[in-house]
Amino acid sequence: MLSLTQIIVALSCTLGYAAAFSGDITYYEPGLGSCGETSSDSDRVVALAPAQFASDPQACGKTIQISMNNKTTTAKVVDKCPSCADGSIDVSSTAFQDLAPLTIGRAQIEWDFAS
Repeated sequence: MLSLTQIIVALSCTLGYAAAFSGDITYYEPGLGSCGETSSDSDRVVALAPAQFASDPQACGKTIQISMNNKTTTAKVVDKCPSCADGSIDVSSTAFQDLAPLTIGRAQIEWDFAS
């Protein structure tokens, strides 16, 4: 008999990853963020759109998983991106380059809070 965990794992593998958010990804030069932490461009950090930042009072310090064209990276929430549309994110160039070259500047992504 299969356990509940085995069934959930099997369904996850069958159905694939379902992202909670989708939008644009852009990159920026991190510094002192809204979470009160100073980050540098070599850190994998992210600024969330105002809607996502405000919807989770505990967002600061959480890790998100970002997916684009069969590539995935993670980044730590350290800031809010006032100009980002709902679901869009702004990341350090280090995180951006995990997914695409900086020359494209903007791309469509999916992301969710990592478990």
